[in-house]
Amino acid sequence: MEELRSPGGVPPRADVVVIGGGVVGCAIARELSRYRLSVALIEREPDVATGTSKANSGILHAGFDAEPGTWKARLNVRGARLYSEIAEGLHIPRREIGSLVVACTPTEREELEKLLLRGRQNGVVGLELWNRDRVLEHEQHVSRDIEGALWAPNAAVACPFLATVAFAENAIRNGARLVTECSVTGFDSEDGHITAVRTSRGRIETRFAVNAAGLYSAAVARLAGDDSFKISPRVGEYVVFDRSITDLARSVLFPTPTKVSKGILVSPTVHGNIFIGPNAVDVDRLDYTETTPSGLEEIISGARRMVPNLPLQGAITEFAGLRASAGHDFIIGESPAMKGLVHAAGIQSPGLTSAPAIAETIAECLREAGLELEPDPSFVPVNPRRPKFAEATRTEQAALVDADPLYGRVICRCETVTEAEIVTAIREPCGARTIDGVKRRVRPGCGRCQGGFCGPRVTAILARELKIPVTAVRKETAESYLYFARERLGDLAGDRLEDRERIDA
Repeated sequence: MEELRSPGGVPPRADVVVIGGGVVGCAIARELSRYRLSVALIEREPDVATGTSKANSGILHAGFDAEPGTWKARLNVRGARLYSEIAEGLHIPRREIGSLVVACTPTEREELEKLLLRGRQNGVVGLELWNRDRVLEHEQHVSRDIEGALWAPNAAVACPFLATVAFAENAIRNGARLVTECSVTGFDSEDGHITAVRTSRGRIETRFAVNAAGLYSAAVARLAGDDSFKISPRVGEYVVFDRSITDLARSVLFPTPTKVSKGILVSPTVHGNIFIGPNAVDVDRLDYTETTPSGLEEIISGARRMVPNLPLQGAITEFAGLRASAGHDFIIGESPAMKGLVHAAGIQSPGLTSAPAIAETIAECLREAGLELEPDPSFVPVNPRRPKFAEATRTEQAALVDADPLYGRVICRCETVTEAEIVTAIREPCGARTIDGVKRRVRPGCGRCQGGFCGPRVTAILARELKIPVTAVRKETAESYLYFARERLGDLAGDRLEDRERIDA
């Protein structure tokens, strides 16, 4: 079934409505598309991966940190294994580079022994305690004053937004329907069982819905009369370095964790950058993504504890992301207030790692709630491969240009992104509809100039491909227009804001 993104209504009915287009919601939609079901995936913004999934560390955790027996412990380990099986077929960038939890004091060294035991209880294989010399042999820039580290060889890095897009695209290719710019406004029920999801784009009759709304999952639950949990937003700030800085860390470097967070990391990304961060600050706004001088100072100070000589002159950008904290564990299961409504909420770290395993678990929850899951023999578990011009050989590049001259037009010089790649990113089944949507799929704007050269060109391509005026092009969210247009003033103060206030209430 084709995706629905243009103005209009939603499908009149669906077997399952998945609320939220983050990595968890998209993974759930893909998992459900394995079965003979009609699935509607609804997202309040113009694109998937616009919330927590757009701005996190991109770490596929080994699974030694979570308390044994929790959802986090079980689903982290299972999810990490699933990524090793599905990432290649879905074309999710993934690098298995291992991680080190670094101890800087004797007390922290004792904590490593507890993490080692916990990891083994959780089923993590290959864990080792390394002494100082072994760590310094592996990581030449780590502080000489460390006590040792816990080595987890199976830890990996991945691209969180490309993972989200890949899950969504595969779900759509297998029959799911994606509806963007669609907010939940309420639920209908009969005898305590859900009968419909009411949205800003229309009513969807259904007997089952999944609440994977991330930061807004508690607000969605309240619309069903469910006050069983609360979401507390927690912001984390990051600094990203230019790709010319390549040897600062070979593996993911964690400090010894605290009860609040895994701490400030120094880590490579799957795209070859190095980042430091995040901190962890509780905030009172669900849209708070500001960086602050004090936060950046905290990140730099924390990172220097492990890696003293940070090349701050190579920093190219800072950003902040929000986590949906709901306590010490994920909230997974049927709502106590409405039958047929299943929660996948409070998904903070290790949520990215756990996403495919959460999807399996939610499918089983739906089965237990009465949904019939009949496997669809036509399910295709992979996505088609798309050329990456920057990674191709000269011969391959020449062949691409011969086949499509748009490969010969480089739009982003920093990342060597061509017009053909941007056009494909817009036209694909889960296509980009915003500047940031293009950026996250094929990386124009991710280099040293941060979009200074390519930004206007990407804007023009979006307007052309979407057949909209340049004044209608948006950066990321529904209201993030790049240019002022007088005729849009009423929209900015009208229905869309009312929808947002309704769900935030």
